[in-house]
Amino acid sequence: MKELREKINTLCIFRELLCDPVINSLFNHLKRPTAFSYSEFVASLYSANGGNLGEYVKELCINSENVYVKTAGAGKPVPGYLREALEAELDIFQEIAELDRDALCFGLKYTGFLPDFTTTKLRLKDVYMHRAENIARYGYGVYAKNRMLFVDDSGAILPVRNPDRTELSGLVDYERERKIVVDNTRALLDGKPAANILLTGDAGTGKSSTVKAVVNAMWEDGLRLIEIRKDQLRLIPKVLDELAENPLKFVLFIDDLSFLKDDDNFNALKAVLEGSVTSKSSNVAIYATSNRRHIIKERFSDRDGDDVHRGETMQELISLSERFGIHITFSKPNRETFIRIVRHLASDAGVTMDGDEMEALAERFALERGGRSARLARQFVDGLLSKQD
Repeated sequence: MKELREKINTLCIFRELLCDPVINSLFNHLKRPTAFSYSEFVASLYSANGGNLGEYVKELCINSENVYVKTAGAGKPVPGYLREALEAELDIFQEIAELDRDALCFGLKYTGFLPDFTTTKLRLKDVYMHRAENIARYGYGVYAKNRMLFVDDSGAILPVRNPDRTELSGLVDYERERKIVVDNTRALLDGKPAANILLTGDAGTGKSSTVKAVVNAMWEDGLRLIEIRKDQLRLIPKVLDELAENPLKFVLFIDDLSFLKDDDNFNALKAVLEGSVTSKSSNVAIYATSNRRHIIKERFSDRDGDDVHRGETMQELISLSERFGIHITFSKPNRETFIRIVRHLASDAGVTMDGDEMEALAERFALERGGRSARLARQFVDGLLSKQD
């Protein structure tokens, strides 16, 4: 145990993992083994993943945002000494992953009960090197296991703990519109030129769901979604710098986009779309949704302004949407489409009801709420489910 403790002390590439609560508690136990220190370690492991040491070590290593994966992910040559150090440290973690209660409790004077834990047998070096060699698919750090992320007010990129699981198979109609998004996103993943996309149309027609469903369909191929709010658009250059050398591909998602004409965020987005000192990274595409065709909330008073070149001012206000390479419109569904969506959702949900009765109720539900949409179809079916025995 003393030798293993000394090995852990020599970590360089994975040195930040010394601060991990499980590894830290293990190190403390190896330093001075007692029943208390052993129980502290097991408690940390239980809290982390239920008590599987091998699985925990594997996840810890493959999610590490270390110098080796950053260098490989940026497409730069990895020095031989870095690879040598990596392999040696993976051998140390392999040894940790193979620990059991008997090894850790050997020599303890305490003779009472001590909690046990399990471990998954694995070839850690093989697993890690496979992921490193396919890093454009797997990613590293916070991006390794999180498909959807968001930007906080400081510009940090954080994981969405409960991401939307909408799937393409769960969306009805709008096949032509979705195919455009799918094809453009596939081009991004394939390293081909991909356009920024603006999705406009009536509320509830499935614009946001389409973007999230596409990401869910392709995240295992190396696609991630990062959501940024409209009031954070000034942070886009910082986000792009963060992602510039990342091997994954990203959709920077702006939901429900709209501006007043004197909104500073308007100019921030315009600069990114047009190209500025910080250009759009080749591994990032911006997808934005809006319920408004021209994005700008234009007032009648704006048309009576006193600008000398009022025509040019108005043209600037309505032209932001034209700076997206692709513009897709999601029109409000007609009665036939709405009923088809309802039938599809009801079938998937296992709703049992006479077809004609369901159609009549669905149509009345929509009319009472001022129109038809995919969102209303979902609300209607959810209502049926809540009343079903």
